[in-house]
Amino acid sequence: MINGAAVGSAESGSLFGRWETRLKLPGLIILVFSFSLVQDLRLLPLLLLSSMIIYRLSALPFTCLVSRVRLPGFFLLAMAVILPFWSGQTILWQFGPLALRLEGCISLLLITVKFIAIFMVVVALFATTPLPLLTRTMRALGIPWLLTDLLLFSYRYIFQLSSDLRRTHTAAHLRGFKGISLISLKTMANVTGSLLVRSHQQAERVFQAMTLRGYGNGDQALPEFRPVVADYLLLAAAVLLSAAIVLAQIFI
Repeated sequence: MINGAAVGSAESGSLFGRWETRLKLPGLIILVFSFSLVQDLRLLPLLLLSSMIIYRLSALPFTCLVSRVRLPGFFLLAMAVILPFWSGQTILWQFGPLALRLEGCISLLLITVKFIAIFMVVVALFATTPLPLLTRTMRALGIPWLLTDLLLFSYRYIFQLSSDLRRTHTAAHLRGFKGISLISLKTMANVTGSLLVRSHQQAERVFQAMTLRGYGNGDQALPEFRPVVADYLLLAAAVLLSAAIVLAQIFI
């Protein structure tokens, strides 16, 4: 469970929480793309150091990072199982048909460090910026309001769908459903179909209610743009760091 008080404090009291969102969003996105382009192992310490500084400036607790890394961490775990033993030709260690390969280990190191650096920056961005403010900022930067509203509603109704799924699962178990045999596949399909139909019906009702209240004209209020000198300095630092990483890839 993420400490909501700590995240709220980071949103309002940290340096990143006070950073003007119209400058923070493009600055950190540019930085994330520069991280993703790194292929030189010598730049990996710079990526880790930069991401740690960014996360430190966001004033977020370490538990916030750990709690959010669990789900994407499964992807990294899969890479750790596959890459060192299947990618490359240079064998470092072999036990029967199982061979540890140098190229796979290097690829795993590169992917792991880039994943950690990018993940820390993304968590710092989203944890210090409320989602409604983030979507309004995206509109102010020229992204169509339909896409930003879709992002906001998708985030909202993920929790609603999860709650419906838990209630359905509990009701099925109270009726003796085990879900561990091939015979139960039909029941699982019926439950899934029923959940999807109810979700679709609820979406239609919500859309009709919002339309009756004037939704769809796109005339939503945008956040006021009031940057200070520190906001521009942070943007300049992010852009310069991104440029240095890209140029280092070319000339080193």
